[in-house]
Parts: sequence; C-alpha cells; structure tokens
Amino acid sequence: MDEVIQVTHWLSSITPRKKAKLFFFTTHADAPSPMVGSNDVDTHEETQLPLATTVALHNFKNIDEFLKKKVNTFSCYSVIENEITKTDYEYLRFYSACKYLDVVPPFLDLEKISAIQNKFEMTDEERDYRLLLDSADLVLEKVCDSLKPAGVSQMWTALRKDRNLIRGVKTIDIIGFFVGPNPTGIKECLFFFIVRFLQKADKINRVNTNRLERLIAQCDESSSCEEGKTIDFIIDSLRFYPTELYPFGFCLIMCVIEGRDGAMQEIEKTMEISRHLGMITHTEKNPTKETIELVKKELMKPKYQFYSSFTCWFMSHGDSNSMVLADGETIEREWFLTSFPDISTFQLKPKVFFMVSCRGANKFSLKGDEFEGQSATCDYYDIGSAPIRNRMLDITDSVRDISYVQPMMDTLVAYSTILDHLSGRANTHGSIYVDRACVLMSENISRGRSLTEILEHLSQHLHEILQETMDEDRIVYKQACHYDSFFRKTLKLPYTRHPKEDVHSAPQ
Repeated sequence: MDEVIQVTHWLSSITPRKKAKLFFFTTHADAPSPMVGSNDVDTHEETQLPLATTVALHNFKNIDEFLKKKVNTFSCYSVIENEITKTDYEYLRFYSACKYLDVVPPFLDLEKISAIQNKFEMTDEERDYRLLLDSADLVLEKVCDSLKPAGVSQMWTALRKDRNLIRGVKTIDIIGFFVGPNPTGIKECLFFFIVRFLQKADKINRVNTNRLERLIAQCDESSSCEEGKTIDFIIDSLRFYPTELYPFGFCLIMCVIEGRDGAMQEIEKTMEISRHLGMITHTEKNPTKETIELVKKELMKPKYQFYSSFTCWFMSHGDSNSMVLADGETIEREWFLTSFPDISTFQLKPKVFFMVSCRGANKFSLKGDEFEGQSATCDYYDIGSAPIRNRMLDITDSVRDISYVQPMMDTLVAYSTILDHLSGRANTHGSIYVDRACVLMSENISRGRSLTEILEHLSQHLHEILQETMDEDRIVYKQACHYDSFFRKTLKLPYTRHPKEDVHSAPQ
C-alpha cells in the first residue's frame, strides 16, 4: 500500500481526543539538552499554532498535517551511529506516545527505534515504552480528563484577563476571548494550549505549577468538574511530584561490605524494595572515590533524562563529617550530597538519599536492670481563611521566577542517625534502619502514603527499638533517625509495578 494512503488511513482511525493527546505528548516542553541539535527547540508556532487553529476552527486539519510531517520525517530518517540527535529523542517520544494511546502506526519502523535505543545505551529494562513517557505530561493529561469543557473554557477566560501575560501573543488572538469547546477533542486542544503557553512563558514547569493551579481555582466547581472530581482534588493532583507509570525512578545502591556484618543483607533488602516500588536499580559493592566519580559521569548520559526520580542508598562506616570507603579512604558526606543533586539529568525531579552510617560514637544510653538483655542488635529481632489572606502580602507574578533553581532543591536526605551518634546494626541482618525502612515502604505500597509520612513513621518505629553495643560494655541504647527536606512537592510511593507486566489500559 502507498505510504501516503497508509498515513491517511492511520490518522482516520484515531479519535479527536487521542489526536490532541498525541500532539501534546509529541511536543513535550522539556527536551533533554545534552544532545546534538537540541538547541533547535520547537518554535512557538510549531507547538501552539496547530492547537490554536484547531480550537478556533473546530477541525483537526493542522494537527493532522503536523502528525503527517512527523511520520514522514521518521520514515526518511537515517539513524546515525554514536551521535544522539534531536530527531532520535522525538522518535522515541512519538513511539512511546503512540504505544501509550494504543495508536502505533503499523508502518512505523521498530528497528529504527531499537537502533536509537542502542545509541542511548538502554538496557533491556529501559526499553519499556513507559520510561520514555514524560510523567509530568501524564499528570496534566489526568487533570484535563477531570475537567469538563466548561471548566477549560473558564480557565481560558481567566487567562485572557491577565493582560500582562498575553500581550503580543498572536495565537491567543486566533482563539478569541470566549470559547465553547464542545466538539470532541476541542476541550483537550484548548487545555493543552494553555499548558504549553504557560510553559513557554516560563510560568510553569514540572515542579512549579502554581500559575496553573490558580487558573483551575477560578473555575465554578458545579459546572467545571467531571463526575466524582472536585476543584480541590484536581489541584491536589498537581501538588505531587509526577512519577506516573513505570519506572518510578532510578535507584543507586552503594554499599561497603568490608568490615560490615550483614552488609549483603542490606543490599538484598534495598534491591528488593526498590524493584517492588518499580525502580530500575544499579548496585555498586565496595565503592571507592573513583567508583563514585564514574557513577556521576554515567548519570549525566542522556538516557537518564527519561527517569522521573533518583534514589540513592549509601551504606558504610562513618563519623560526624565523613564516610569510609572500601579502600579505607574517606569522603566528606557534604561533598557527596551536594555533588549528585547538581547533575542536570535529574533537575526538577525528586532526589532521595538514604545515608546509612554512624555519625559519631555518642549513644542515647538506657540504664537500669529492666533494660539488660533487651536489644534488637542481636538476632532476637524478627524481621518480620479569607480574612487572614486579606492581611497577607500580595505576591504578584512580576516578582516570581521559576527559571533559576538552587541545586539542592527537590532533594531529600534521610539519615539513619543524628549527628555525632551511632547507627545500630544487627549481627547478621545489617543496619536496623535499612531493615525497618524497607519493611515500612513495602507495607505502605498502594496506600497512597508519601515518602515523608513513611520516614516519620520510621522515626517513631526505630526510636522504640532497644539496641545494644557490640563491645564488652554491652550498653543498651536507642537510635534516632531524621531527614532534611528541600522538596517543593509531595513524593508519593507508587503502586506496585512489575516491569514484565503492562499495567496500562489505553486512555480514551
């Protein structure tokens, strides 16, 4: 069959709503930067004009032309070895969006996709199409699905009233002031136009969604929300870090084994819970400073831009300021913590560090006969209102900025113990903190708990456990853990996801 006929037949089989979503996912706003040709970002007209004309004219002609152009580009594209291009990235995004929406063109060259994945050095686990989808766009899709056409129209009216924001934007005038997005797919086009417009204007990104939330808050709940949804529910969905679908993120496990009883158990537990949470995991046993530098260099590769979060477990001996590596050398804990968050591939994404080591020799000792022989360190422990707002500052858009971000933002550091104190271990099971953290995370999957809720529960749980030093004094003590958070959103634990299973049902 002639290719033109094939493309036409393919487009005719896609519903208007799916066309709008396919366009949205394909014109993703935050393309990875360390790529050849990545500075040639999509122009304002490419990403917004087709949406604007579709809303204004109530037909999908320009979106169809855009999708035809993409297909033709990919059809003629020759994969260049060793050099990652902007088209490589677009091809993967297009394929993953088609797969997600269940509209994969039968004529799409899957061998080219495999060749591009080879250039990104993707493992078998990383070739899952869900990794290639942008989780922030998936959250925005759900927000759109929760709104009725009237709700999106109300958002548009509120946006049009902000004269400073829309001044001089031609595509705004194309759509006009009042919009009734009733034909199928027009609601989606208008919502996605609003989103892409705010992104291009540097008013929202994957973390900063306040400007979008304010538009939604101005909607009339009775006419703007789909059945079972409320304005509060929709806004709350934007206040979590976007970690939709598989994988939940990338997990790096670093563990010094030498001189640390139970270290292999620590690795097994952290690997098990990471996979249970739906993370792709990499383990480094007995890391040295050279190992750490190599890992940092690896994480700067373009493929890590596709991950939605980063988690690191670092388990070793240590003192108040440093951690002991496998070769006996030490590294400053602060140096380690500040060097990873600055990696560009994980900017604007949650980064969690579990630092499991002693931070000194002090201990909260418990004295008295009733505490003798009671300890988890030995193997007895079984794993098992408006008036107020009116008096507040009016923070206008002119004094807001989301372009520059302090590197430590969106980072959480969880310590197994407080400064200058011991971090307890069981004789054969390793760190009690690691064990309890893994148990609590496993128990709370599918319950909608946030990571910080789990850590607060962990703090309570760990501080109830009696431990005993392994020296001749056999002092019974308690351990206190804590965390420092620079999070700007809430990080929820995911539902159980298995890489081998396709948990997605195609959206409408």
